[in-house]
Amino acid sequence: MVKAEADDDAETAEDVEEEIPVVICAAAGRMGATMAAINSIYSNTDANIMFYVVGLRNTLTRIRKWIEHSKLREINFKIVEFNPVVLKGKIRPDSSRPELLQPLNFVRFYLPLLIHQHEKVIYLDDDVIVQGDIQELYDTTLALGHAAAFSDDCDLPSAQDIDRLVGLQNTYMGYLDYRKKTIKDLGISPSTCSFNPGVIVANMTEWKHQRITKQLEKWMQKNVEENLYSSSLGGGVATSPMLIVFHGKYSTINPLWHIRHLGWNPDARYSEHFLQEAKLLHWNGRHKPWDFPSVHNDLWESWFVPDPAGIFKLNHNS
Repeated sequence: MVKAEADDDAETAEDVEEEIPVVICAAAGRMGATMAAINSIYSNTDANIMFYVVGLRNTLTRIRKWIEHSKLREINFKIVEFNPVVLKGKIRPDSSRPELLQPLNFVRFYLPLLIHQHEKVIYLDDDVIVQGDIQELYDTTLALGHAAAFSDDCDLPSAQDIDRLVGLQNTYMGYLDYRKKTIKDLGISPSTCSFNPGVIVANMTEWKHQRITKQLEKWMQKNVEENLYSSSLGGGVATSPMLIVFHGKYSTINPLWHIRHLGWNPDARYSEHFLQEAKLLHWNGRHKPWDFPSVHNDLWESWFVPDPAGIFKLNHNS
């Protein structure tokens, strides 16, 4: 059922216990991240969550086993296969961080093809932990005509924390190669604040109406032809096309719902008070909390769900 647009106050009985769809990927080498994220979300809410766990074909059985043979067996979930054939010819192979070219990085471009019966969807990267009630994130207001909400990179924490995050990109200049005519012709100022697409609240009706997936694919293809994105990027392979397509056309998420860069520098720690206030923590960057070296891994580990198959192990030794 698609609700009539702009008819917000028409509450029907079935809206009372609305199902909240949460899309999260489960990649072969880091499935423990996905399970910890799911555990944290499920444990901190009374809302009715439907987890859409997205994987490549060869991991689907393992995903199901991990959920069904652990404390996660109570959750409502659907396993969705992502077929990377849709990416053929759309990705340049020459990234400095090949792990960012994993097909699952691009699942967020294809949300309406994977999720059908929902108007509003939450997408989360796997390296997050949710400390708040996910209902709050789901209730993020999207302005009329906006297909998505993100957290602005200018909403980052105080200067004292930022000083330690040297080399951090927070403007378009860090993601797009402004020497290229195609980029200059967009007319976007290089000092425009970027956003991080690791946490997304999306409106599927608007997404389809604006043909967002087609637009993102177009900017992937252009990059293959013209090498438009800065190659030194922290996570720009999936970020850059989104920065172009959503420029000036997105709503914002409360900054506490995307406290990030915990994986940026193993020497940069946030204050305990600040971490307690955070509703969602994101270890974006190279230093993941299940590996060594990393920071605030105790917060992550408290949500870890051991692998029933014994394959995924924590690595906290030097």
